[in-house]
Amino acid sequence: MSGFLQTLAQANAIYVRQKIKAKKVAQVFGIETRNQYQIQTEEGQEFGFCVEQKLGNVDLFRRQVLGHWRVFNVVGTDMDSTQVFRAHHPFRKSFQRLEIYGADDCLVGILQQRFAWLNKKFELFDTKGQVMMTMTTPTWKIWKFPIRKGEGEVSVIERKWPGFSKARYSYADSFRIRFTDTKLNTDEKLLLLTSAIFIDILYAADLRLMVLVGAAPEAIILFYVIRKFFE
Repeated sequence: MSGFLQTLAQANAIYVRQKIKAKKVAQVFGIETRNQYQIQTEEGQEFGFCVEQKLGNVDLFRRQVLGHWRVFNVVGTDMDSTQVFRAHHPFRKSFQRLEIYGADDCLVGILQQRFAWLNKKFELFDTKGQVMMTMTTPTWKIWKFPIRKGEGEVSVIERKWPGFSKARYSYADSFRIRFTDTKLNTDEKLLLLTSAIFIDILYAADLRLMVLVGAAPEAIILFYVIRKFFE
């Protein structure tokens, strides 16, 4: 087992933090660049990274026009840049789906969005197509996602807010995944890790865009002029 998976297996909680580079000041203007994350222990020690792959020359255009409905791949690596997992999102017209693969590129599980009145609902499937866990939260509870296996809670994914100044200028997202069930295995924790990343891609980007459109419409126009310099 790799050092990344060993750390994940032993953790009671981990953090997924959006990685902000200087050029990502572009986000102040509403430009959605490729998602990049640091994966940290509860003590703040980095043990992995995650980045959205670039898919061809029209990738930036697809990201701006199609948003999280587009085809995209997210690759996770350890500190030596060795791939430890991959998540694939196919093009969807409705109900999002994320397929998670391990270091050997074998399927680990699937995250599937489901319809639910006034709720955000996902099901996590194993390789045999059986539901392992469910994630349901009311629509108005934006940043807390409890995960259940059967009748018991096994994990909680929650947004951790930065200070006001950081939130205002960086739009950096940070999620904590708490593993409340000590019986969770490594594959299940990997599914929960990728679920947190997908939650950020699915919901945080939409929230940032709504804030920007309401607060500074001219920034959206400026974005179309300068976006090619920030890819």
